[in-house]
Amino acid sequence: MESILGLGHDVVDIAGFEKQLNEPGTRLRGLFSARELRQSTLRGESKADGEAVHLAARWAGKEAVIKAWSEALGVRDAPFTVDNMPWSQIEILDDSRGRPGVVLSEDAQKMLYESVLGTINHGSAQSVQQSRIHSREESASDTDAHLEWRISISHDGGIASAVVLLAKVE
Repeated sequence: MESILGLGHDVVDIAGFEKQLNEPGTRLRGLFSARELRQSTLRGESKADGEAVHLAARWAGKEAVIKAWSEALGVRDAPFTVDNMPWSQIEILDDSRGRPGVVLSEDAQKMLYESVLGTINHGSAQSVQQSRIHSREESASDTDAHLEWRISISHDGGIASAVVLLAKVE
């Protein structure tokens, strides 16, 4: 059985994002993992539309993940604040077929399971091909329930957008 625990949506103005990304001294790049930066650069080169478009879509994905996670918490306290948000531990990565997925670091995954289910998922962070978190092959936690992410990202007309669902599967 599957139940939706959280829904998140975010939009990003690509031009504004690109301006902020290129400002001297900005820390925006540090909020992305090396894998996200590499994938965005390669996709921007292959599509001849630039890295910023793809980073903006990933940024919208990260924001949508946080919104879905926060909704799943209900009245419980979040395991993070604005000051210690685990941005680089939440990756929006494409699999070998170009489909986006949500990949959490081991620490972020533990925070997710503890905060939402009250348990710890002892599985380690895996490659995006193995951890397609929104697939039905995700390993279960200590209980029979596990969490799955579903994400869709897009960009058009100067706007990047992402929608994320967090589901509990038993």
